[in-house]
Amino acid sequence: MPNIQEKDLLADKLNAFIIPVDQVAHVQPSNSLEHALLVLVKSGYTAIPVLGSNNKLHGIISKARILDSILGIERMEPERLNNFLVSDVMAEDFITVQENSTFEKVMSLSIQYPFVCVEDENHAFAGIITRSKILANINGYLHDLRRARSVDNS
Repeated sequence: MPNIQEKDLLADKLNAFIIPVDQVAHVQPSNSLEHALLVLVKSGYTAIPVLGSNNKLHGIISKARILDSILGIERMEPERLNNFLVSDVMAEDFITVQENSTFEKVMSLSIQYPFVCVEDENHAFAGIITRSKILANINGYLHDLRRARSVDNS
């Protein structure tokens, strides 16, 4: 195993950080906004992927987009939740990375996004990498580096 000073954190591959598709909360484009809001609230997330058949990534749906769609002129209109499908309001301008991308690329993207969607070589959705996983990895690396330095100085 290389020592901590030799480890190139930014060149690490992503496999260890990916939350696989079968563990990611998601909805389908044909789901109602009410269903999507329930999934978001129950999962505790502010945004989740929208997946179609064969795990094809279609977009991202967020609480903010759902709430914006039911804002009336003078009040919230929750009765409109069943008038819209996820596909009507999902964000289609999302970013993805490939499974063979570097940690550095995902870390840079995580500054702007709470999670980054990962696709396999066939462009099927493979999972997500969350900002919290990235920060936990950096935190662990920095603690290991501090420990290694204190051992070297002993």
